[in-house]
Amino acid sequence: MTFFMQMLVSGVVVGSIYALVALGFVLIYKASDALNLANGEFVLIGSYICLTLVTALKLPFLVALAVTLGVCGVLGLLVERVVLRPLLNAPTISVIMATIGLGNLLAGLVHMVWGHQTRVYPNLFPNTPVTFGEVLITPVYLWSFIIVMALLLAFTVFFKFSKMGVAMRAVADDLQAAASMGINVKRVFAITWAIACIVAAVGGVLLGNINGVNATMSVIGLTVLPVVILGGLDSIPGAIVGGFIIGILQSMAGGYIDPLVGGGLKEVFPFIVVILILMIKPYGLFGKGGMERV
Repeated sequence: MTFFMQMLVSGVVVGSIYALVALGFVLIYKASDALNLANGEFVLIGSYICLTLVTALKLPFLVALAVTLGVCGVLGLLVERVVLRPLLNAPTISVIMATIGLGNLLAGLVHMVWGHQTRVYPNLFPNTPVTFGEVLITPVYLWSFIIVMALLLAFTVFFKFSKMGVAMRAVADDLQAAASMGINVKRVFAITWAIACIVAAVGGVLLGNINGVNATMSVIGLTVLPVVILGGLDSIPGAIVGGFIIGILQSMAGGYIDPLVGGGLKEVFPFIVVILILMIKPYGLFGKGGMERV
């Protein structure tokens, strides 16, 4: 029972980070009707930038995090302006291919600047585990979960009550109608990309504190894809629910099934789950019908 609870806690924490990164994925899909396949590279860059600020420039973690989010927000604005805006009226597949090329470009830049070796964050959290009954939770897991939940709550309030959040929802629901009502659609697109890069950077920083940082971290972009497909490509609540489901099931597969089959199932298990779910719910748990096949 204790092992089960440890796997459950691990899955919940990692799943919450998946949910956060998936949120940016869904926002871009709702705004531009295209998949951002460079999402994993944004996670990777955010983690490396924060690590460099903490270790090389000796900035306090919170200051380094704030600078990282600012840099990644500007990166999102630049990507939207330089790469995506010229493709505003292009076919969806053109936008998807552009994000693939962008991801490869960013991966190459990461390799040039930081190399491929694994780097480790300094101890930013206390080392003493927190005990809940018989379950031990390391502070980095606990604080990561608290930070993610606070951000998800903040974004929920932002989308529901702020002027820009309402504008983003309007553009996502009906772009032409939103434009006819005077909403600056291009500005909404730019801010959407900035937010997507920021949440990806937060996910990268938290994952870097848990597992260390190397170039393979960008694989989270593929891991999050089953999350958003499971929840529904156009559903923000679906991204959150899907993140927790995939995180927990992946953790359980790693703890219980991998030892029986010699390992390797944990990495592909999210895709197995998605295939099974899509046989029953083709648009995901919360998705709407009528999505375009790409």
